[in-house]
Amino acid sequence: MAEVIRTHVYTIDELIEPAKERARDWWRECLDDDWHQPVIDDFCQICKILGVELKTIARPPVGGGARAKPCVWFSGFASQGDGASFQGWYGYAVQSAKRIREYAPADVELHSIADRLQHIQRRNLYQLQATISHRERYFHAHSMEISVSRSGETGQEASDGAEDEIADALRDLANWLYRALEREYDYQMSDDMADEMLAVNGYTFTADGRRFG
Repeated sequence: MAEVIRTHVYTIDELIEPAKERARDWWRECLDDDWHQPVIDDFCQICKILGVELKTIARPPVGGGARAKPCVWFSGFASQGDGASFQGWYGYAVQSAKRIREYAPADVELHSIADRLQHIQRRNLYQLQATISHRERYFHAHSMEISVSRSGETGQEASDGAEDEIADALRDLANWLYRALEREYDYQMSDDMADEMLAVNGYTFTADGRRFG
């Protein structure tokens, strides 16, 4: 004969510490692996504005069709060697300094990167190009190998220091991405975010914070 067992259940707001923390930990363990996707999507748009064409690889088919995945990598966020990197190509983008200010008006770091790229391009008649590849087994700004060349019919070489300036700006862009990912991760893992999502989804818990049902 079936036995009916009654138990009291609570919402996240009704729990006391440390039961709340146990409930939050359950939510964090369920965090979607794609938590970073909005940041990556934003980064892809920023790259287009700045003149970076990201290399892509084929993703496994989803819903009957394959999708291209940008070659953007990261590891984090508390170990030596953590960081972000990307692969692709860079070339001058018209009005990139103006367009990045329109896209991200408050982000002075992106403004600085765009200004530096535009400045070095101006000195080289907007003919600089770069190939961005990856070396080592870590993912951080200095695992990116950046090779700079100058196009043009005269065969003129890039100005002194141009390669280092382009490389520094692109590595700063990778560091910008890493910090954006870190901020998003901290937000997703925060108590406020966990409490909000547990409440919105109507999850209930036993008095000690264990997920019910």
